[in-house]
Amino acid sequence: QIQLVESGGGLVQAGGSLRLSCAASRSAFSLYDNAWYRQAPGKQRELVAAISEEGTTTYADSVKERFVISRDNAKNTGYLQMDSLKPEDTAVYLCNINRGGVYYWGQGTQVTVSS
Repeated sequence: QIQLVESGGGLVQAGGSLRLSCAASRSAFSLYDNAWYRQAPGKQRELVAAISEEGTTTYADSVKERFVISRDNAKNTGYLQMDSLKPEDTAVYLCNINRGGVYYWGQGTQVTVSS
């Protein structure tokens, strides 16, 4: 079992930045692909960004050029740097790690972007 704890969410004005962190409880984090999802009220959960075990990254079209996903395996932590935030980025952001069909989720952190 691996626990994930997100942090770094909050209230920010449009155009601002936030950096989310996802701390894993075990060093096995390095063996997993890592992703960030978000879910806004009344909407389906959507994939925001992902980074593979090898470091390959993918992004949703809506966040390309604004968000950067990264990981520090030595710290068992994943990150999501979010710049040029927009009100439509408002959601609960959830960290996910997965490997071979085994998934773990964090509890989520609220990001609210005011206009």
